[in-house]
Amino acid sequence: MVKTTTTDSRTVRPSDVKAEVLACIKAQRPVMLWGPPGIGKSEIIEQIGKDTKRNVIDLRLLLLEPTDLRGIPYFNSKENKMDWAPPVDLPSDPKDTSILFLDEINAAPQSVQAAAYQLILNRRIGTYILPEGVSIVAAGNRESDRGVTYRMPSPLANRMLHIEMAVNFEDWQDWATNNSIHPDVVGYLTFAKNDLYDFDPRSSSRAFATPRSWSFVSDMLESSDLQGSRLTDIITGAVGEGLAVKFNAHRDVAGKLPNPSDILSGKVKKLDTNEVSAMYSLITSLCYELKDECEKAQKNKKMSTWHSMADCFLQYMMDNFETEMVVLGARIALKNHQLPFSPKELKSFKEFYKRYGKLIVDV
Repeated sequence: MVKTTTTDSRTVRPSDVKAEVLACIKAQRPVMLWGPPGIGKSEIIEQIGKDTKRNVIDLRLLLLEPTDLRGIPYFNSKENKMDWAPPVDLPSDPKDTSILFLDEINAAPQSVQAAAYQLILNRRIGTYILPEGVSIVAAGNRESDRGVTYRMPSPLANRMLHIEMAVNFEDWQDWATNNSIHPDVVGYLTFAKNDLYDFDPRSSSRAFATPRSWSFVSDMLESSDLQGSRLTDIITGAVGEGLAVKFNAHRDVAGKLPNPSDILSGKVKKLDTNEVSAMYSLITSLCYELKDECEKAQKNKKMSTWHSMADCFLQYMMDNFETEMVVLGARIALKNHQLPFSPKELKSFKEFYKRYGKLIVDV
């Protein structure tokens, strides 16, 4: 199991967090999302915004001054009194239905927290009134994470619904394959699931493995020309030295694998390695390649060529992979990429379904 740090509250996997936060938003109840650093709290809220077509106003309270929320006082010459200039980052349209995301709320300076608390408790601050349709979601690290945090006052805590988010590998894998995370990263972590999250609040190490830091590694592999020790140094700076060495050892093996395009064209039919972690990388790469080719074929209206590639994909998995690996490939291709496999167009489909149909029927 992936390591998580628990408190006295129930921890929730990311796929369930979305549903629970959405329920709070629909009920117009402020919600506080707790969790250790780097596990994707901000990304969850961004995805909810996309799914519900709501604007997300992301305020990193750790970086703000009190006036960023309260506004600035000025002399209103027309009414001959002091007034407040409203903050530009807060919604002003009475019909606004945005999600106001107050990130790092319990790490912000106490003067900023006081302003945020007034906004949550009363839905107003000074003369500013938050539009009725705007939902409030806050997030922060736990005290046990050894970050800079301040205990939330009991009156405020009692006004919010609390959800503690935990790392879940299956949810991350779905997200990673849908967001083109580098196949070497997906392959390695599918083999070494515990390495997805390796945060120890007692450690003095500046770099540690989280879903966010593995995304950094993926970005570096996609955009950097660095090789050898220099690349190792960069990866060490993201996930720590021990995992960087293990990951690069995996990449050395994965780098000797056949090109996915040669497999899908039928040029390569056999796999010459028994290295399990490398096989995971190859499965991921094949699914990415098949997805890209499907998009091209649909655009050019040449699906017959793609069906031939899909046929090679199924046959190659049957000939070279154990059952677990085949089911993983089917899961990524069907569930994550939603590729249009057509039984009538695939010569190998009947045999594939006979062997694995019962195992992938729920994919």
